[in-house]
Amino acid sequence: MLSAEAGVDRAKGRSAGERLVRFGRVATTALDDAAEQIGRIFCPHRLAPRGREAHGFYAVHNCAAFDGFSINYVAYGGAVAIDPGCLDRFFLVQLPLSGAALIHTGSREVASRPSVTASLLSPTVPTHMVWDDCAQLILLVDRRLVEQRAAALSGKPVQPVAFDPVIDVSDGSGSMLAARMQALAALAERIGPGRSLPAVAAADWREALLELLLVHRSHDLSDAIRKFSGTSEALPHALRKAREFLHAHVTEPLDLARVADAAGIGIRALQCGFRRHFGNSISEMLLGIRLSQLNAQLMNAPPEAHIIDLAFDLGFTHLGRTAGAYRQKFGEAPSATRRRACGASGPLPS
Repeated sequence: MLSAEAGVDRAKGRSAGERLVRFGRVATTALDDAAEQIGRIFCPHRLAPRGREAHGFYAVHNCAAFDGFSINYVAYGGAVAIDPGCLDRFFLVQLPLSGAALIHTGSREVASRPSVTASLLSPTVPTHMVWDDCAQLILLVDRRLVEQRAAALSGKPVQPVAFDPVIDVSDGSGSMLAARMQALAALAERIGPGRSLPAVAAADWREALLELLLVHRSHDLSDAIRKFSGTSEALPHALRKAREFLHAHVTEPLDLARVADAAGIGIRALQCGFRRHFGNSISEMLLGIRLSQLNAQLMNAPPEAHIIDLAFDLGFTHLGRTAGAYRQKFGEAPSATRRRACGASGPLPS
């Protein structure tokens, strides 16, 4: 494998806009090497020149990795077709810095251009792309991280999430997401490859990125998240008040009379309202809130924190039943979530 300097310089000279230079993973002018090396980092994919030969081709991949996400700079010289199929393990936000890319993902087409349009690729949706002298800043977010948070926000079990792939970066939430990606790249460049991001800072970044994706981007659980969070326009005021009460008293035993009093309606009307608007009972709603908060705490608590203490503080008194409910909702045991968050391979405090 060539150094970043040798690979790019031999092809056409280093681009002034290259990011994450000290985080070089791949730099080559050989098409097969590029497909194999970048495929090991992202996912296996087919890479082919557009035209009879790979004239002027080069590939560069720089990557700064964090817990559950990474920021990447990827550039291809010339016009190349990239066929990764389904990404499977992660979501990708691709922010073009130069050149252009045409992305076909599922039944949608995204014409991606700097300062105009970025793309958001979902792991279960097949994708085919053509990059034309294109360089992109790419945010990779672990699939399980996104799907678990979507489950926490929507009140539903873990399931695949598919996003609208088109991001308008000229305004609104798309501009916010692009700015966050640029800021993350700048942070990585500032701290350098020899230092890790403190756990608290990494947790803050995870939270910000997940909110930008799941709350501010459109996807197939957007309506469920709005409904479960009580922000749906059709949600009656009484049910909003009841849900706010559950959040405020999440560690306390469920008292239907107190919840109904806070909502200003009778218990029976409250129960029927929850079934009709949320699709579950008040006790199921409270359990979902507690499990969601446990999931967030497992992701963000310091390494020395004990799972049993986190669960107990949220009102869970039986660790076995809690673990079973957590596994049913999030698809894994609490200890597995904790292990991934800590980046640990050994046993965790129970």
